[in-house]
Amino acid sequence: MVDRIIYLDHAATTYVKPEVFDAMKPYFSEHFGNASSIYSIGRESKKAVEEAREKVARAIGAQPREIYFTGSGSEADNWALKGVAAAYKQKGKHIITSKIEHPAVLNTCKYLEKEGFEVTYLPVDGDGLVSLEDVRNAIKENTILISIMFANNEIGTIQPINEIGAIAREKGVLFHTDAVQAVGNVAIDVEELNVDLLSLSGHKFYGPKGVGALYVRKGVKISSLIHGGQQERGKRASTENIPSIVGLGRAIELATENMEEYNKRITELREKTIEGLMAKVPYIKLNGHRTKRLPGNVNISFQFIEGESLLLMLDMKGVCGSSGSACSSGSLDPSHVLLAIGLTHEIAHGSLRLSFGDDNTLEDVEYLLKEIPNIVSRLRDMSPLYEAVKNKQKQ
Repeated sequence: MVDRIIYLDHAATTYVKPEVFDAMKPYFSEHFGNASSIYSIGRESKKAVEEAREKVARAIGAQPREIYFTGSGSEADNWALKGVAAAYKQKGKHIITSKIEHPAVLNTCKYLEKEGFEVTYLPVDGDGLVSLEDVRNAIKENTILISIMFANNEIGTIQPINEIGAIAREKGVLFHTDAVQAVGNVAIDVEELNVDLLSLSGHKFYGPKGVGALYVRKGVKISSLIHGGQQERGKRASTENIPSIVGLGRAIELATENMEEYNKRITELREKTIEGLMAKVPYIKLNGHRTKRLPGNVNISFQFIEGESLLLMLDMKGVCGSSGSACSSGSLDPSHVLLAIGLTHEIAHGSLRLSFGDDNTLEDVEYLLKEIPNIVSRLRDMSPLYEAVKNKQKQ
């Protein structure tokens, strides 16, 4: 048995911070009223929702009326793409995205293609960056939306959002960014970034699961995704999930008030891990941009081993990591992101993603730098491919 669990999969999900849980608790039983009701406990719930809306808006430089609560980041992505497609289809049916988007965007685009829309999937370079020239050249007369993620969930690369938004604004095209990985980890101002729509999710920054939000710039038309009652100003029907919305508001408030100090510490852990592994383990490759990446993201491919085997052995040592995104971890196919940046199937299968968070320490990094090289060495000793490489070196 291991002494403790070292959790290094914060890109998949985070725990709910005690301050967030404390803010949520009264709305499960004490202030349980329906926010659409006119009696006092209903008005209390309505007030709590609006206070959370203000906190989310403040965190990303938006206005409260531009924030719509959703059930998840995936719902926010679906709503952004489908809602804009439905509202602007008379103007055009062309959408631009990238090959490394989250499945919530890619699969929505595939759905829209079946509905008669044309989608351009932009390539990325070896670091996972979209070319601004490609973005500009892909725009047509009938382009209505560009959707490029803020930061990649697997390799951590941060896109040139400001510049993409400027191109979109110049061409009169709406710009959506899936910022699920970025919000709470990167300073964001939607006005400065020229963003028209932005998706976020509470459980990525120590809030509860099952709640997200979509920012929609004032003046942007968007059709409803869920029809029914008049919640969210008639745009998103469903009785509000008051406790989770309150939790989202408190979590984003906490995440943004000490972000600079937090990121400095997390980046140090990231850098020590990357530098240590690169020095200790041969035949490895860092995936994603070296500096334009999320503070806590480490994604490394190890040649001659399977990532799943590495994960299982790390789990036996008490370390929780990932071989790809949580949303596709049940698939045997290699990561579409790693293939898009030019990795072969074999090398992509040997990837490990570690994502640091608030509870990680330098001692965790030291433990990783002791255990990972040993595990990789043991796995490679069982690899005929690695044996062939060693024999060739001896010749």
